[in-house]
Amino acid sequence: MKRNMFLALLVVCLLAGMAAAEEMGKRFLVIGHRGACGYVPEHTLRSYELAIEMGADYVEPDLVSTKDGVLICRHECEIGATTDAAKKFPDRKKKVVIDGVEEEGWFAEDFTLAEIKTLRVKERTDFRDHSKDGLYEIPTFQEMISLVKAKEKEKGRVIGIYPETKHPSYHDAIGLSLEEPLLAVLKQNGYDRADAPVFIQSFEIDNLKELKGKTNIRLIQLFDEYDMKPGCVLAKGGTTTYRNMATPEMLKEIATYAYGIGPWKELILARDKDNKLQPETNLLQDAHAAGLAVHIYTMRNEAKYLAAEYNGDPREEYRKWIALGVDGFFTDFPDTAVQVRLEVNR
Repeated sequence: MKRNMFLALLVVCLLAGMAAAEEMGKRFLVIGHRGACGYVPEHTLRSYELAIEMGADYVEPDLVSTKDGVLICRHECEIGATTDAAKKFPDRKKKVVIDGVEEEGWFAEDFTLAEIKTLRVKERTDFRDHSKDGLYEIPTFQEMISLVKAKEKEKGRVIGIYPETKHPSYHDAIGLSLEEPLLAVLKQNGYDRADAPVFIQSFEIDNLKELKGKTNIRLIQLFDEYDMKPGCVLAKGGTTTYRNMATPEMLKEIATYAYGIGPWKELILARDKDNKLQPETNLLQDAHAAGLAVHIYTMRNEAKYLAAEYNGDPREEYRKWIALGVDGFFTDFPDTAVQVRLEVNR
């Protein structure tokens, strides 16, 4: 038994070292945003698997809690928009306030895991493929990790995970704290080292600082639109906005608890009303000056998301960002990002 435990620990350490070496050798990281959700309904095992098949370095599970405290992979607490919850549990519809906004729908915290497993997932958007609606269930965080580990063995390469804690202040308020079960699952799977192939991300500040005191895993401070406030600030009646957090001084403060930042890409390169790119802001350069990595979100192939300068070619957007020196991309289409990386690394 002890020998098996030693071998398991050795494998974990070797994989962590390989991950660090691989990241140093790449010009930027490709992060499968909700898997490969440009092709498959988001946050399903098939979406994560497809992102890995396409060559993503990391896959991103957003995490919310069930009624019985199990972390599941969903983009929001509201699950009616991406599942058949309305049909199967019509009486569970309600209104709640999350981060200062009233929402109506079906919420994960009202369902046990057993009930969650009766639901089937559907495509969120109206402009992407709906032929796979109803095929997949909602995975737990553990099921997602088990898939990643199985694919690592199959592919012979390290595959990272990039979990996001969704609305941690809201979860605290309803007695379903995310941080403890998140760290417990990560530790059970050997992800408890600073060089483990894991990033934990959050739009909030307080829970990242809490995590900093409990783990050596790398943390990422996400940035939403400049005039918005983090959920923890709203919960305390504070005034800090993401604009306030984007100053050189505040970025240096962020660097005391976070490895990097994850900004909405238009905080660096905005588009005007004519869909033309505006001059670059200082955020990317100031973050790098503070010692922070910058992983931008979200890269999408559809023309509606592309500035006029890219002429409908999503590869041109990647090339622009690579020239600016970004460190990683959250992308709905990992294959496009990997294709461009192969081109620029030749």
